[in-house]
Amino acid sequence: MAKTAQERADEKAERLYYKKHKKPGKITLADVIFNVINYLVFALFTFICIFPFYYLFINTISDNELVRKGLINFFPRGIHFGNYVRLMAVNDLFLSTLVTVSRTVLGTALMVTASGFVGYLVTQKEMWGRSFWYRFIVVTMYFNAGIIPWYLNMSMLGLTNSFAAYVIPGIVAPYNIILVKTYIESSIPSELEESAQLDGASKMKIFTSIIWPLSKPILATIAVFGAVGQWNSFQDSLILMQSAPKLYTLQHRLYIYLNTTSNLAALMSSGSTSGISQTVLESALNGKVIKYTISMVTIIPILCVYPFMQRYFEKGIMMGAVKG
Repeated sequence: MAKTAQERADEKAERLYYKKHKKPGKITLADVIFNVINYLVFALFTFICIFPFYYLFINTISDNELVRKGLINFFPRGIHFGNYVRLMAVNDLFLSTLVTVSRTVLGTALMVTASGFVGYLVTQKEMWGRSFWYRFIVVTMYFNAGIIPWYLNMSMLGLTNSFAAYVIPGIVAPYNIILVKTYIESSIPSELEESAQLDGASKMKIFTSIIWPLSKPILATIAVFGAVGQWNSFQDSLILMQSAPKLYTLQHRLYIYLNTTSNLAALMSSGSTSGISQTVLESALNGKVIKYTISMVTIIPILCVYPFMQRYFEKGIMMGAVKG
């Protein structure tokens, strides 16, 4: 039997009254204990995550002799910034930093663009050989020929001692393409594309005006992946740039500096210190400090960039992994 308008109005008024005057649930002792334990666990987890970076930093600005003896654990002592000043004096450090920044920006931009476009293409059912090409891209994730065939291939392609070796091989990233494809299929309604097609929009117009703006979370996510990988990349510089020291990356240059000080420390332990300046000897004595300082220099840029991408990162990686 259908309700009258008056009965429906009375029920609505009753619900509103109950919602306005209902009392909040009583907090029990179990709730308090659970909240306390929950906060303590997350506080401990946060401390565990932050403390290694804090430990590195305080050891780089503390007295080097105290650091060498392992006496700096929680608070800095004898604060100075000489380690960073000394590191800035490394030969060609500025040029290596410029190379690393350039490959990170350019390589990440090209990778994100290619991943977004290819990820969109493999969602199009009318694409010729769509299943084959998608599987062909995915299967490359499971096979690796090894360093020697990789080097021979790069050499035959003319990518040794060339800046292009930092950028071209990383443009196509199968894992990122999978993330973009999954995100588009699960998060962007197909009706938007169909509507644009009815209005006469081309595939490129749909991609640039609809798919690309709506895919910002997943694109920001793979941008973080790509930037971190490019910034920390070391092997390609070590193997491919043997005759082009001007193209050494920051990590490669700092690796050479660290090896030099380690070798000097070995010479000092054997008593062979003739002809070595006092400044160099002091650097060799503080090998641990040098390692800490180099670690901080390579980590700081990523720590500065990541917070700005965090709001996209979590949403993108979750949405991009909903289905395969």
